[in-house]
Amino acid sequence: MTTTPLVSLTWTDHVTGRQGHLVIDRLVRGVSSGGLRMREGCTLDEVAGLARGMTMKEALHYNPEGRYIPLGGAKGGIDCDPCDPGAYGLLVRYLRAMRPYIERFWTTGEDLGLTQDVVDRAAAEAGLVSSIQAVYPLLEDEAEARRRLADAFALDVDGIGLDELAGGCGVAESVLTALDRAAVPYEGTRVSVQGFGTMGGATARFLARAGLKVVAVADVKGTIANPEGLDVEALLAARDPYGTVDRTALRVGDAELPGDAWLAADAEVLVPAAVSYAIDAEKQARIRARWIVEAANMPVLAEAEELLTARGVTVLPDVVVNSATNAWWWWTLFGDVGADADEAFAHIRRSMRALVEQMLTRAERDGTTPRVAAHGVVADRLPVIAERFGWYA
Repeated sequence: MTTTPLVSLTWTDHVTGRQGHLVIDRLVRGVSSGGLRMREGCTLDEVAGLARGMTMKEALHYNPEGRYIPLGGAKGGIDCDPCDPGAYGLLVRYLRAMRPYIERFWTTGEDLGLTQDVVDRAAAEAGLVSSIQAVYPLLEDEAEARRRLADAFALDVDGIGLDELAGGCGVAESVLTALDRAAVPYEGTRVSVQGFGTMGGATARFLARAGLKVVAVADVKGTIANPEGLDVEALLAARDPYGTVDRTALRVGDAELPGDAWLAADAEVLVPAAVSYAIDAEKQARIRARWIVEAANMPVLAEAEELLTARGVTVLPDVVVNSATNAWWWWTLFGDVGADADEAFAHIRRSMRALVEQMLTRAERDGTTPRVAAHGVVADRLPVIAERFGWYA
C-alpha cells in the first residue's frame, strides 16, 4: 500500500531544537487512530510507514455488524530518548503543538517509549480533554463509553493492567494459531522474545501460560536465556517501567548473554517486540526459528524477509499480529466488550484467530507470504469502508 498520506508534518521544538512528526494516512468518518512513540532517531519516514500500517490494522478489523467501526490510520513520533531528563517537557510541548489535530482528527495513545499514563498526564497539561477526544463525537453515549474505558484501564490481572495485556494476548493467539495449523504441540515449543515491555512481557506471559517454553528474553541490558525455560512471572515482577529486568531476580541456570543473542536462540518461535528495523539482511542469517511473529512495528526489513522466506521461515506481519492493542481500545469504547478481562481476552482471541486463519489460508491459496496476503485483505476492505463512509468524512 503506497498511497500519499493526507497530512505529513514535522515540528521543531523551540526549546531544544528536537523534532516531532505527525502523519495522518487516512480518515474514516473524519477521524484517524494511531499511537505516539518517542525514541532517539525517530524519522518522518518511520512515522509514515507506521501510519500506513495503522490504516491497514483498522481495515483488518472491519466488521460491518460491530459497534466499533474502524477509523483511518495515523501515527506520531518524537525524536528523543524517553529517558532524557527533558523528555516529558518535550512531550507536553509536542502535544500542545498538535492540539488542533488531536482535538478533531487524530486519536492517539501509548507506543514505543511512552506509557499511557504519561501520555494522559502530558495531554492534560497540554490542555487536552483526552488523547482520544477526536472520537467522542462518534459515540452514542460519550459519558458511558468513557466510563467503560476507564473501568477497563483500572482492571488488574495478576499484577499487570488489562490495557498492558491486550496486545500481547493478540500476539500470543497469532503464535498459537500458526502452531495449530502446523500441528505443532504447545508443550515444549520454545520462544525467544526481544523486548520485555508492554508487548513483549504480555506475549511471554500468555505463551508461557499456554505451555510454551520461553527460553530467551532481551532488554536494553542484554539477553537473559535458559534452555530449560525462564520463570516469566518472576521476570515480569522484576522489570522497571521501561521493561528492563533487575538481574538480581535471575535464577541459577539463567545466563546473561549479549543483547543480540535472542536472534540466534535455539527456538521455534522468535518474537521481535521492541524496535523497528531489528532484523536486516545480515542479522537474518543467524535466525534458526521456524516462525517470526512481529509484535513490534516493522521489525523485519523487506530484504531480510525475502531471504527468510526463501529458507522456509514464516514471518507473521505486524499489521495483523500486534493489531489487538488498538482494536481492544475501540471494542471497549464503542461497547463491543465490557470492562471485563475474561470477556476482553475471549474477544481478542476469537478475532485474532479468525484474522490469522484468513491470512494464512489466503497465503497458502495464492502461494504468497502472509504479509502479501494481509495486504490483499486490506485491499478488499478499504473500498468497502470508503463506499460506506466516504474517503474523508
